[in-house]
Amino acid sequence: MKLIEELRWRGMLQDIMPGTEDQLNKEMTTGYIGFDPTADSLHIGSLAPIMLLHHLQKAGHRPIALVGGATGMVGDPSGKSEERNLLSEETLQKNLAGIRSQLGKYLDFNPEKPNAALIANNYDWFRDMGFIDFLRDIGKHITVNYMMAKDSVRKRLDGDSGISYTEFAYQLMQGYDFYWLYSHHGCKLQMGGSDQWGNITTGTELIRRKAGGEAFALTCPLITKTDGAKFGKTEKGNVWLDPEKTSPYQFYQFWLNSADADAEKWIRIFTLLTKEDIDSILNEHKKDPGARTLQKQLARSVTIFVHGNDEYEAAVSTSDKLFKGNAADNIRELTESELLASMEGVPLHDLPMAKIATGIDVVSFLSDTGIFPSKGEARKTVQGGGVSINREKISDIAVLIGYSHLLNNRYILVQKGKKNFFLVRIIS
Repeated sequence: MKLIEELRWRGMLQDIMPGTEDQLNKEMTTGYIGFDPTADSLHIGSLAPIMLLHHLQKAGHRPIALVGGATGMVGDPSGKSEERNLLSEETLQKNLAGIRSQLGKYLDFNPEKPNAALIANNYDWFRDMGFIDFLRDIGKHITVNYMMAKDSVRKRLDGDSGISYTEFAYQLMQGYDFYWLYSHHGCKLQMGGSDQWGNITTGTELIRRKAGGEAFALTCPLITKTDGAKFGKTEKGNVWLDPEKTSPYQFYQFWLNSADADAEKWIRIFTLLTKEDIDSILNEHKKDPGARTLQKQLARSVTIFVHGNDEYEAAVSTSDKLFKGNAADNIRELTESELLASMEGVPLHDLPMAKIATGIDVVSFLSDTGIFPSKGEARKTVQGGGVSINREKISDIAVLIGYSHLLNNRYILVQKGKKNFFLVRIIS
């Protein structure tokens, strides 16, 4: 299957410039995507462009991952209602190092291959460029009328905050990135999210006007959730690719807990499963949606792609101990690292060891830890069956919490209702 056909059935094609498909079918083509270095890790919102580059290379073309060391100091107005804070060079260098190490996991950089991937940093060519050089060599080729016609600029001009010259010039900087890569690496294609279409086409126009060359563009739809929530965000914040920021267990759970409509779309975009495999999974899921075959296959494939098989198996093991069979017994089998990974982001409350030395009634325990604001509310919730300790429901207010309740000799897991978890850490 050729690249555009592959992207089209996967739902990864939004806009495409005329001639792009012919170019890709004609010869090995170098294409690039830019990554925003506003953090030292990419998050799952970056997975769609990563998959675009992966498919590009898999189809025999050469991918370039451009890390915006220079543009990261400016800020892209696309899709934003106000100007973001600019980054210091020290922060930027830290972020660039983290992103470079992550991209190396998803693309083949073997220099012996003709389509070996490349990582570039646009700070390398903007570092020594003066303002006059920028105006003379870049700015004169693109009119203000052309720039103001872009949706990203018009929306900001019509909004309350307006747009600074700094962000207004961003599309020229991104356009020059494309021109530089075209001139130095023969790059003829830029890809990205659909919100980048205006910036990308500025690059193709600059190549046409400044070099008399021809370049191409395609974009992927912005990933959304059916409930209107922002993709890649949870109550705990971004879902990161860095296991230190989002544990593989929590990463796995994000995909496992996706709605049917989301999972049906995401399994095409975020996995390398074939059309035949996905059709088979969808058919099996429709026969018994309660078995969540679709979500399990999605979570499996994406977790292995990002974190590897060992971390995937560990995430499944932790999940089984927490939610399958006798959870109250299984939870005691979790190691400390498994417990903390599974409860990543839940409120953590400290309680002195002396409080449980002789046993403390469950109502006082819940109140003293701050999980409940008062003993009265704690008592009412316990009597109503709304509290579990270490995954075991507690309904008797006379129950004493003591050493026997400790997990890994220092933790107690409290559950209020179905979804609210709290971890109590016993301190000396």
